[in-house]
Amino acid sequence: MEHRPKTLEEFVGQSRVKEELAIYINSIKKRDEVFPHTFFVGAPGLGKTTLARIIAYELRRDIKITSGPVLDKAGNVAGLLTSLKEGDILFVDEVHRMPKICQEILYTAMEDFALDLVIGKGNASKVIRLSLPKFTLIAATNKPNLCLGPFLDRFTLFFKLDYYSEKELM
Repeated sequence: MEHRPKTLEEFVGQSRVKEELAIYINSIKKRDEVFPHTFFVGAPGLGKTTLARIIAYELRRDIKITSGPVLDKAGNVAGLLTSLKEGDILFVDEVHRMPKICQEILYTAMEDFALDLVIGKGNASKVIRLSLPKFTLIAATNKPNLCLGPFLDRFTLFFKLDYYSEKELM
């Protein structure tokens, strides 16, 4: 049976990241707001997914976990975004593997909490704007340079995870 830490206190390592996250989590709890969009960069196994789960657990929010390769079509992204509720956390691992068009859809949703849908083709097409609930996107990758600049610009919090020390591994 797998045991992942549920709280920042139980999480070993990444002390700088944990300190900053604790400040944001406490602030969000007091103001009852939506957690800011957060980007984790680091090699596999450093705790990116676990930290996303901890944020959700500590804020008592629902989390939907997916990965970039799954979000390979605009319709997949739209379907996932429209399934979110107010305050939900969407965690996308390997976000660099999402096609550029899907990153563009996501960054519009992150900024405006809206989704623009094109109905019809050619001269008969029109754009319909769908309102989305305020949600948090937490993205993770070990290759941020493969993400679009405007997409990266939409994240409020940006954390680079460090390798564990020998002591922390013990």
